[in-house]
Amino acid sequence: MSKATLTISSKNYSSWSLRGWLLAKFAGLDFDEVVVDPDDASARAEILLLSSSILVPCLRHDGAAIWDTLAIAEYLNESFPQAGLLPADRIARAHCRSISGEIHSGFTTLRASLPVNLKGHFPGFKVWTRAQADIDRIWAIWRDCLDKSGGPFLFGQQRGMADAMYAPVVTRFVTYDVKLEPRLKAYADLIMTMPEMQEWIAAAKAEPEEIEELEVEY
Repeated sequence: MSKATLTISSKNYSSWSLRGWLLAKFAGLDFDEVVVDPDDASARAEILLLSSSILVPCLRHDGAAIWDTLAIAEYLNESFPQAGLLPADRIARAHCRSISGEIHSGFTTLRASLPVNLKGHFPGFKVWTRAQADIDRIWAIWRDCLDKSGGPFLFGQQRGMADAMYAPVVTRFVTYDVKLEPRLKAYADLIMTMPEMQEWIAAAKAEPEEIEELEVEY
């Protein structure tokens, strides 16, 4: 059986690539990265939020090709159940799928006004009112999950699908200096200090490319 591959785009800018990559890492999958140039039409559409499921990220494993992030999560959960990407409890599992679906298809104002940019840092950044509404909803989701699970991750002691799906949001809060209450900040700090996130961030900061459309004026 050939080694799995994961096609990704820019590590500095691509929220969807980060999600797919974290999911594969959390699952314990041994894979090679295939990096698409940010100028590639499909990769650029994904990075600029014109599509969340064209060709990037795309997981190829054991004869299967999966190119939507939620589909990648479900596939990895089926293939590597021991990784616990989704909670074992039926109700918690439904909750996890619901909030993962919400971040997959929603929060468009937040995405547009606070694009992922791991090399950027904008202290005192002015958040639009509509983007703040998205942020408030994310905070409510995190509080609810942590209340129900007890933390430290969204669904308990083990990181999983939901944490991978919300990890790019955590990076946005860091980049744009979004202040968090202590409990949510502890969760955000936990995500940012995971070895996988540290590996991704280091690679992102080493990228030479700059995408002008995603460099906010400050």
